[in-house]
Amino acid sequence: MRFDTWESFTPYYDKTHEQIQLSPELTTTPEDTLLHYFSILREAVFIGDRGCGSIGQGSLPFPLAYNFLSKEYQKKLSYEDYLQLFTGIRHTSLIKLCRVPDEKRGIKFFYEVETIEGSESKKAEYFGYSYGFIMLAQENEGYRISDLSRMEEDFLCAPYHGWSHDAEAVVEVKYGNWCKLIHKKNPTIAYSYVKKICFRGNDGVDYCMIFFTLTNGTDVEIAQFRKARNEIWKQFTMHPEEECLTENREIL
Repeated sequence: MRFDTWESFTPYYDKTHEQIQLSPELTTTPEDTLLHYFSILREAVFIGDRGCGSIGQGSLPFPLAYNFLSKEYQKKLSYEDYLQLFTGIRHTSLIKLCRVPDEKRGIKFFYEVETIEGSESKKAEYFGYSYGFIMLAQENEGYRISDLSRMEEDFLCAPYHGWSHDAEAVVEVKYGNWCKLIHKKNPTIAYSYVKKICFRGNDGVDYCMIFFTLTNGTDVEIAQFRKARNEIWKQFTMHPEEECLTENREIL
């Protein structure tokens, strides 16, 4: 809600994305960059075939939002292609934002948005939910978005909660059944939309897996940590689908 009045957009009125210079205070910290970015998108409306009067600031916020991308990212994603990412989206609300660990010591955030969407074939809009990860890089004038992924949430299969949608089941299947790694699993620690599932491995090492719960109820694995005796927790990356299933198939 940092850009919620007409006055907030006045300095950028009638300017193309090439003519806009962001004020330094908008990108002082990674959190400031993202909160301002999504506050701007909250007022953006992709103009389609159906209208119902003035909504937000129309297409005015898009050139401004594009300038929150790093120079390198803009080379990969043109302004025209950037606009196409919002086809059919009439409103965007940020509902989750959390900085997450990154093995490469980069600046990484998890996010989830709620959108109001429509299409030419329908006369009414509907709610959609998406999530993804955002990487940021520091440039001379502040922090900028250097990469952004977006995945749409499934509301048909997810409510039935197959094992791949549930954090506890994922740990049991992938790290237990597939990798034969679990010796003793601790009770799940859950707060807000965060789940931590820790267990002692058959190799004597302690493991802890972090999951975030999406609006559709799906648990998404965010990070993996391990701690050998007398050591500190360290992030690592393990791919049970590749490392354990492939190994088992070769044995069979």
